[in-house]
Amino acid sequence: MNYWLVKSEPSTYSWDDLQKDKKTTWDGVRNYQARNNLKEMKKGDLLLFYHSNEDKAIVGIAKVSKEQFPDPKDKDWIAVEIAPERKLKTPVTLAQAKVDKKLSNMVLVKSSRLSVQPVKREEFDWIINLSEG
Repeated sequence: MNYWLVKSEPSTYSWDDLQKDKKTTWDGVRNYQARNNLKEMKKGDLLLFYHSNEDKAIVGIAKVSKEQFPDPKDKDWIAVEIAPERKLKTPVTLAQAKVDKKLSNMVLVKSSRLSVQPVKREEFDWIINLSEG
């Protein structure tokens, strides 16, 4: 199993939207590195759901429910389908991640603009630990 982080502006598509919808097509990715990360995703992989811009926080855990397929908006790109697993007990902010030594090498800290990024198992587990206090 692999671990990932996906970003969305909550005013565009929030964690609450994903929970209400029960699943969504994760499309609209127009960065080659992020696209390559989507290609690597396998059904069942876990995702940290990050609210960018307003909150700048990891707010939930989702999973890949369908592997790559052509992006419905542009067939030259790809999409995956994701479904919610659970909301984090307490959001983990970007500010928290930046000062935590265990997360100092996390892609979110080093390259925060990338919209789809890999997460190491240890980082994923530590984010969950931080969320649960």
